[in-house]
Amino acid sequence: MKIQQTFGGILSKEYIEKKTLEKKEENFETKLKEMQQEKLQNLMELEMSEKRVKLILKEAVLFDSGSAVLKEEAKKVLLPVVDELKKLPNEIMIEGHTDNVPIKGGRYSNNFELSMARAYSVIEFMQSHNIDPKRLSGIGYGEHRPIAENTTAEGRAKNRRIEISLLKGQ
Repeated sequence: MKIQQTFGGILSKEYIEKKTLEKKEENFETKLKEMQQEKLQNLMELEMSEKRVKLILKEAVLFDSGSAVLKEEAKKVLLPVVDELKKLPNEIMIEGHTDNVPIKGGRYSNNFELSMARAYSVIEFMQSHNIDPKRLSGIGYGEHRPIAENTTAEGRAKNRRIEISLLKGQ
């Protein structure tokens, strides 16, 4: 009994669960880095912070221009990511982004609609591979959160993206 008092008592269940989750999150980060280096160098970028692990996927690998239907190649890219996400209980946020080129004709009347539809396509794919829908949220930003200038083809290509964020510490 004196040892427990000296060292602050027995480790709480919450503390153990928190440390276990932190280790799983670290393993997830490591796996994504490996995937990026081995197969997905030109297709994805990673950003990591204390609050989230963000995977940025380029539109060209995921969708055809003006479409929100996932390409077959996109499913092959997403599947290993989804397999890793299944190992964690954390919430997952999907963000759709477009460039600022106005949509003319087609199924979507503007970039907001297209970006939301693309985010939802990724959510549907994740659900179809047994990720609990309670963990998923999606949002479309259209052209309103660019990461590059829309004045060049390269800049517009960078702005057309899907961001998948694993929210840490939940």
